Amino acid sequence: MKFTLHIWRQENSGAKGRLERHEIEGISEEMSFLEMLDLLNENLIKKGLDAVTFDSDCREGICGACSLAINGRPHGPGKGCTTCQVRMRSFKDGDEIWIEPFRNASFPVVKDLMVDRSSLDRIIQSGGYINVHSGPKPEPNSIPVSHVVAEEAMDASACIGCGACVAACPNGAGMLFTSAKIAHLGLLPQGQPERHSRVRNMVEKMEDEGMGACTNHAECQDACPKEISIAFISRMNKDYAKSSLVEPDVRRGTLSNQ
Repeated sequence: MKFTLHIWRQENSGAKGRLERHEIEGISEEMSFLEMLDLLNENLIKKGLDAVTFDSDCREGICGACSLAINGRPHGPGKGCTTCQVRMRSFKDGDEIWIEPFRNASFPVVKDLMVDRSSLDRIIQSGGYINVHSGPKPEPNSIPVSHVVAEEAMDASACIGCGACVAACPNGAGMLFTSAKIAHLGLLPQGQPERHSRVRNMVEKMEDEGMGACTNHAECQDACPKEISIAFISRMNKDYAKSSLVEPDVRRGTLSNQ
């Protein structure tokens, strides 16, 4: 198979970027998208040119590092998969393919196709820790968790923090990511002591990072490689509203319910 690639090249977040055209052939339809980029880089290095910088790690759809926008869609064609799981059979021989980094002000470009997604880490860090007894642990079955709740918590915990939801949202919102991280703890008994402070801290940190608000386009749900539901955003909004009634407003030094 042969393709024409239009790849975003940019030295750093402060430099002006450009689309660079490359022709590549001899591509097997069973190759992954990243394997195709590996071959392109081998060809560039042989010619004495700079390789294209992109991010990857596990290449098994687990880590979320392989965050590329392919033909304008985060992670490219297909549903419920990351960039590294996209096979070249998803394209037609002779296709032109546009490859860009995730676009969001909260994801500054490091170089070429690699972006800094540490804003997502800071949102998680703002949630703090879970207070659990440090002594002998209770027998697991002594804490009743219904099957429905356990399954919902597992659905939320499937989030790999790739940032596709943020890149896909017209508002640049991080609400699907944030709501998933809040829900997988807030649904379980172990996450109840900090439930209200957690949701306030994480939502406010998300806003501090410059991410927008949800207006129900549902692009995030469509782009999510783990197909996480926007129903978690609804739950987060409800918990955030409730938290204002029970948690002290530390910044103002007053109680929110006064």
